[in-house]
Amino acid sequence: MKKWLAALVGIGFASSVLAASSGLLKTNHPNNYVVQKGDTLWDISDEFLNDAWKWPEIWQVNPQINNPHLIYPGDLLSLVYVDGQPRIRLKRNSGGVVKLGPTIRTDDLSRAIPAIPLEKIHAFLSKGRFIEQGDLEGKPYVVAGGKRHIISGAGDQLFARGDFDENHASYGIYRKDELFTDPETEEVLGLQMRNIGMGHLVDQQDDIATFELYSSAEEARIGDTLLASDIREVSANYLPSAPSVDISGVIIGVGKGVSQVGKMSVVVINRGERDGLAEGNVLAIMKKGEVVSDRVADEMIQLPDQRAGLLMVFRVFNKLSYGLVLKANQGLSVDDKVVMP
Repeated sequence: MKKWLAALVGIGFASSVLAASSGLLKTNHPNNYVVQKGDTLWDISDEFLNDAWKWPEIWQVNPQINNPHLIYPGDLLSLVYVDGQPRIRLKRNSGGVVKLGPTIRTDDLSRAIPAIPLEKIHAFLSKGRFIEQGDLEGKPYVVAGGKRHIISGAGDQLFARGDFDENHASYGIYRKDELFTDPETEEVLGLQMRNIGMGHLVDQQDDIATFELYSSAEEARIGDTLLASDIREVSANYLPSAPSVDISGVIIGVGKGVSQVGKMSVVVINRGERDGLAEGNVLAIMKKGEVVSDRVADEMIQLPDQRAGLLMVFRVFNKLSYGLVLKANQGLSVDDKVVMP
């Protein structure tokens, strides 16, 4: 009996040591977790891990499940050890492993928990656009509102002139917003287009098309640009991860033109696909150290940069990206640095 108890204690102690030595797991991590509606993968990762972006290091893919990275409310996540290393295993809420069909239906994707809160980023996923400055040339534009109105809103018709893609019946109406340049190199990174509304192409005669607006954030005006709809499926299956290449950059913009950044703020950073950045990548936010006076040496000195938060990249363009601030331990702002986590 004593030997049996000693063996159990030894196993428990060994597991604790292995977890601690890995540096991955929190000391108060759960052994089992039932996924709840409203959870995000970031929330769950943060339950188990000291560094939530290291989820891929403990996630054990189940080969019996098609697209096994999708997790649903009711699923059971269990912490186990494989060859001495901590791993998370998934058990579907049906009481066993469910093997999906050869395709994953849209409703399956929509039920899966997202990586980060979708309500914070949906507008940027579905309608956020950056284009090269020269790409506006030759794009269709609004020439008139229905019934000769100067401005139009949801439910109205408008007329636009230009070349229209016959494969796209849905178009976004956009207005020039902000031109972003790299603060270090002064390279033009992209022109942010503000979404005004969405419309269906209902008729076309020569180069004049008739549109019905089915949604509007602002009133469309003569001269607004039309771009073929780029609405993307809301992605739920990318994993929090560190970038695969060394990345350092700067926050160059924040939603709605404000300068102060906090938790759940959407920001623009001056790094993109060409730099090796990918959706799901996590970056640390560094607050620039203050310049203070060294009274002993009688000179001004720069204090070291301080780690001030974390963001996850959720949409990547060629030269810049959108990120969502997930942690902020102090006020952040445009010009703060982003670096490897």
